[in-house]
Amino acid sequence: MAVILKGKEVAQAKKPGIMERVRTLKTMDICPALNIVMVGDREDAHAYTKGASKALSACGIGCHAANFPEDIKQDKLLKRISAMNNDPLVHGILVMRPIPRSIEWNAVERVISPDKDVDCITTHNLSRIFKGEQGGFNPCTAQAVIEVLAHYGVSVEGKKVAVIGRSLVVGKPVAMLLLQKNATVTICHSKTTRLDRITSAADIIVAAAGMPGLIGAEHVKKGSIVLDVGINMVGGKLVGDVDYDRAAQYAAMITPVPGGIGSVTTSVLMENILTAAERLAGKPG
Repeated sequence: MAVILKGKEVAQAKKPGIMERVRTLKTMDICPALNIVMVGDREDAHAYTKGASKALSACGIGCHAANFPEDIKQDKLLKRISAMNNDPLVHGILVMRPIPRSIEWNAVERVISPDKDVDCITTHNLSRIFKGEQGGFNPCTAQAVIEVLAHYGVSVEGKKVAVIGRSLVVGKPVAMLLLQKNATVTICHSKTTRLDRITSAADIIVAAAGMPGLIGAEHVKKGSIVLDVGINMVGGKLVGDVDYDRAAQYAAMITPVPGGIGSVTTSVLMENILTAAERLAGKPG
């Protein structure tokens, strides 16, 4: 039976370090805080903000929602985000997606200060990942994959890794982060033919395509490690990209959904906010 890689265990291991960094900042009269920008009135965005606020507040980090109407003009939204860039009480900015078609996403990316881009959507921070440079912020979910592997003592050096998904949110950045750790990475996607041939030869599978049940038993090599990044609602139930019951029969280690990578993503977000606050305060980091 596969070992379950529980994200909650990883998050709990990170919590003391996060709390200590918060205490240190508060001795400097700095209260680390995140602003979540929402355009429109989407139920999932409100649910995310509520959950993030609860988790961040429990660790002493502020979380504030900046709600804007769906018909807000682009220039007005950009001005409001610019004001957040210049607000010393705001250390991180996160924009909920998707945004209305009337607003250019590229314009939103360009206006956010890289110093407060805690979920890595700006070209400045993304380019650092592809160049292998330090000093930026990694996308929270992509970094969460790396953190789970590290926590459970899994070395990726020399391993064959199949990443399924090519988005700038997870697929491409996680591939780059794995390459930096000397993994041999193959990026697959919805147009990949004979996906099972590639994944069944991999030592590690990272499923991030947003397609429920995409990875089944035929995709998994016996003794491999399966990391499910998918978040899909099917029949009112949250499921991943992996057919968990079937894949777990062959995998040596596997992450569940829910309770896997997503549980670590918020911890990585907290660490990015704290790093931003420390840097803005003039502390190295």
